[in-house]
Order: sequence, then C-alpha cells, then structure tokens
Amino acid sequence: MEKSITLSEIVELTRQLSLVDKVRLIEEIAPQIEEELKAAQSTQRTRLRGLWKGLDITEQDITDARSEM
Repeated sequence: MEKSITLSEIVELTRQLSLVDKVRLIEEIAPQIEEELKAAQSTQRTRLRGLWKGLDITEQDITDARSEM
C-alpha cells in the first residue's frame, strides 16, 4: 500500500531543491494546472433560471429603459 504524501511534506521537499530545480518543478506542473483550471471553468455554468425572481419590473420600467436607448 502506497503512502500518500501531504502538502507539508511536498513543501518541505521543495525547500531542499536548488533554485534551478524549483523553476523546473514549476515549469513541469504549470501546464497541468492550466489544463485543470480550463476544465473546471468550462464545467461551471451560471444558471439563468430564476435570475429575475423577486424583481418587480413594470411596463413603465421597460418603456423608460427603451426610451433611454
């Protein structure tokens, strides 16, 4: 059974790396992070149902808005 590594252990190991290796580590994981962020953004959609719920918009409000355009 494999032992899972904690974030604090990774941070401690990273502190032991040289500056060049730290940069290489960032270069290695940055594309993966970008892909995961893009995937997360594409799945998060704002639902529009109920967006106007609770608002009392009258015919006069609509007429006024149209005249301002």
